[in-house]
Amino acid sequence: MKLIHLTDTHFVAPPKKLFALDPRARLAPAVADINRRHADAAMVVVTGDLTHWGEPAAYAALKQTLDGLQVPYRLILGNHDDRAAFLAAFPDSPVDEAGFVQWAEDTPAGRFVFLDTLIPGTDGGALCAERLAWLRRTLEAAAGTPVYLFLHHAPLDLGIKGMDAIRLHNPEALLAPLQAHGQVRHIFFGHVHRAIAGSWHGIPFSTLPGTNHQVLLNFHRDDVPGSHEPPAYGVVLIGADSLVMHVHNYLDASPRFEMTEATEPLGRPEELPWLDDPLEAHLKRPAHAAAE
Repeated sequence: MKLIHLTDTHFVAPPKKLFALDPRARLAPAVADINRRHADAAMVVVTGDLTHWGEPAAYAALKQTLDGLQVPYRLILGNHDDRAAFLAAFPDSPVDEAGFVQWAEDTPAGRFVFLDTLIPGTDGGALCAERLAWLRRTLEAAAGTPVYLFLHHAPLDLGIKGMDAIRLHNPEALLAPLQAHGQVRHIFFGHVHRAIAGSWHGIPFSTLPGTNHQVLLNFHRDDVPGSHEPPAYGVVLIGADSLVMHVHNYLDASPRFEMTEATEPLGRPEELPWLDDPLEAHLKRPAHAAAE
């Protein structure tokens, strides 16, 4: 099963920009790239901070952009989102009985569980008693089934002080039902705006750069400096006994070349599309490269 992971789109109401960048102009190439390369994916999951200020116009612009995907998409909320404004723009989004934007769905890979960790008025996240009770019931109903968990906030410290201060505030409450279930294969989250992978109490996790701006890698400052490092999305390949994630910097325009011998680069991606797209290789690559 192929899954595409996107995160932290941080849309603002047009024509505003955010940190000197246009979030729409940063996400639209990801949509086009996913359509071109990964139309066979089962879904695209965006793990929160869909907008920066929760404006209705920002959600409308996000919907217009994401509706260009040829792949179904799923959206969860982050600390920058507004639950009411989101549901007004995406009225078909699933909610639980308490109105939180969280749900589960069964897939060929197992049960995907999507959590709502938004606490209005704070950058950190938490799971209240109602949300935790829902999670316990959802995991109990999936006994014996592999589970993949999606949430916005990191449930552990990652070594970046400013972000660790605004992670999930009650991770031990989340951990208990996960350990009781015993078959949580992977945790996907956003919020941190960096490519990071590891494990938490034996459960593998991963997170990714945002599509607009990034958090600077700095282990000493207590605040959260930003950067214009490249955006990326994750291509997740889930097998019966494996999970592999490729991080794709979709705006990368560095030279491409054949590694047949030590030669100078042949050109940039737009000049050599056959190096990027195997489906077009037999049509676009030059005769000498085809012979090799």
